[in-house]
Amino acid sequence: MKKQLLSTLMLSFLWLSFLEAQNTVGLLSYDAMGATPGYNLHYPHNQGNAYLLDNCGQIVHVWEEDSFKPGNGVYLDTNGDLYVCKGNGSASNAYIHAGGGGEKLEVRDWDNNLLWEYTINDSLKRMHHDIALNTNTGGVFIIAWELKTEAESIQAGRDTSQLADGELWPDYIVEVEPDGAGGGSIVWEWHAWDHLIQDYDPTKDNYGVVADHPELIDINYAGGPADWMHSNALAYNPFLDHLILNVPTFNEFWIINHNTTTAQAAGPQGDLMFRWGNPETYGAGDSTDQKLYYQHDAHWVDVPLGHPDFGKIAIFNNRVGEDFSSVHLLRPDYDFYSDSYLMSGGTFLPTDFDWSYTRPVPQDMWSTGLSSVQRLVNGNTLIAVGRFGYSYEITPDEDIVWEYVNPMIGGVVVSQGSTLAINNNLQFRMTRYLEDYPAFDGRDLTPQGYIELDPAPLDICFVSNQNVSVINEVSIFPNPANDQVRIDLNEVEAENVEVYNMLGELIYIDSNNGADYLNISTESWVQGIYFVYLDQRAAGKIVVSR
Repeated sequence: MKKQLLSTLMLSFLWLSFLEAQNTVGLLSYDAMGATPGYNLHYPHNQGNAYLLDNCGQIVHVWEEDSFKPGNGVYLDTNGDLYVCKGNGSASNAYIHAGGGGEKLEVRDWDNNLLWEYTINDSLKRMHHDIALNTNTGGVFIIAWELKTEAESIQAGRDTSQLADGELWPDYIVEVEPDGAGGGSIVWEWHAWDHLIQDYDPTKDNYGVVADHPELIDINYAGGPADWMHSNALAYNPFLDHLILNVPTFNEFWIINHNTTTAQAAGPQGDLMFRWGNPETYGAGDSTDQKLYYQHDAHWVDVPLGHPDFGKIAIFNNRVGEDFSSVHLLRPDYDFYSDSYLMSGGTFLPTDFDWSYTRPVPQDMWSTGLSSVQRLVNGNTLIAVGRFGYSYEITPDEDIVWEYVNPMIGGVVVSQGSTLAINNNLQFRMTRYLEDYPAFDGRDLTPQGYIELDPAPLDICFVSNQNVSVINEVSIFPNPANDQVRIDLNEVEAENVEVYNMLGELIYIDSNNGADYLNISTESWVQGIYFVYLDQRAAGKIVVSR
């Protein structure tokens, strides 16, 4: 197992050949020195299997499913349990159906045994799109639609001309915990319907001045279909006990407080704490102030406390242009002492993104829906362009170091060399889990082959798997290390020995003066993974464990 993990870090004189590979599906390119070591959770549309892939695009684990399809989110917990949203599209529900429609949450162990499940799917409500894990309690947050009739909508102040479907499906969030009997119990709820305002009809509920209440939701913004909000992402911050709800039809995301009871969540304590992306929704701007355009995957960056990106929110900005998308990071202006988000001039801060990225040719990254962005701990960024099934990783210098294309058309596996087009190999997201993620402890991650038929492995992956001696693997002992390691230099003609941490920072350098061994003290190093490079001749990995 360690040899397979280490192969992703190896240097090779075959770099040019593998970077020029002409694959059309599966792994397109792979710079093993620049890419982030780890495993990729892949859950393509129109089929049921959830795959764990190594960076060579090989399957190392699979959770098989024959009856259901994505509905849409999937998460791997630290203990190896899979939290997966499932459904069957319009066949799941004849009353409430739109894109992203699900049916149930399943929690399965590493061996695909069902641990517990929870269904929200009937004529009045239906789960959709995404979930979030409450890492403080073991509960799960779920997005769902709830049907409101024409009469209920009009009484709440909906403009009658904006009831094209004769009803509304506002979103709500439930938190569910396992009940010990294979199911779940609701322990908390929040409903958008409890936090409305309207300036259309003074004789109806929720009447007021929209611009005076940025904490409330204008029931007449984004008029039209019953799927009024279409929230497509849910994220939880265990440090703040806050939730993000991403609302693409409003072109903004919202933050709400989870540190409430269900009763409190229905009142002022459940009002929006923060909203960002389109101040026009609360009467504080116009179209020139808009920053987000039908965005997806708004979430707090998953990095340790003290990391430069800790506290930032990542977003895939789908329709920022007519034919291109962008990705961003931003840091909300939050006051810890008052547990509140700051405003200036009537709008929530910040005034702009912290970081933005588009492709050098902007049209090379474009997806009108779906899609994800993941900022990794070493500063790289993993991006999934959902409508093209295309995922890739960039460095802080914006160099592409890994590319993968979902090798399924309509959920059916295709052969290497197949031609794909927009919307025929859809995927909701791609998520990279680092090699030292606790779920992998003691697991067999031996490669099991590829998803695509007639695979064409890139040279670096083919060579590594065949154990052909064109890549030098430096010997390091003891490993895991505590206070000291010894690196074997006997068969390596390298001038320098360099060690980098997971952030890509050089923490040690020494010259190879012809000695057979180099002893390095690791006593002051924090626990974690470190990478050893000996010029372009060999590489290795040190695991410091205490």
